[in-house]
Amino acid sequence: MPTGKVKWFDAGKGFGFLSSDEGPDVYLHADALPEGMDTIKPGTRVEFGIAQGRRGDQALQVRLAEPATSVSRSQAQARRKDPETMVVIVEDLIRVLDDLGEAYRHGRHPDAKKAKPVALLLRALATELDA
Repeated sequence: MPTGKVKWFDAGKGFGFLSSDEGPDVYLHADALPEGMDTIKPGTRVEFGIAQGRRGDQALQVRLAEPATSVSRSQAQARRKDPETMVVIVEDLIRVLDDLGEAYRHGRHPDAKKAKPVALLLRALATELDA
C-alpha cells in the first residue's frame, strides 16, 4: 500500500493533495478520509489506495500511518499561562487594537510596521486560547 504525507487539505472545499513517497502527488477527496474525520492536517503520514480518476491518481481508503497524538486536558492546562498574566496580555492587546481601529475610522489602513506585530500577538493569543 502506498504511503506519503498530506501536502495540504482544505476542509471547506473537501479536498487536498498527498505527497506520495513513491511518485507524484495524489488527489485526496474528503470521502477517502477515515470514518469520522472531515479534515486532516498537513504533514500527517498516511497509507492509501490509489485509483485512476478523471484527472489523474486519486487516493482511496486513507489510513493514518502514525496514530494521532493526543494531549490530555491536564497536560494542556499545565502549559497555559496563569490567568493574572493573561489579563495583562489581553488588556494590552485591546489597547493596541483600539489604536489600529483609529486608522480604520479615519479611512486608512494601519501602518504595516504597527500591523505586523499586532498580527503576531493575535496569533500568539489564539494559540494560548486553544491550549
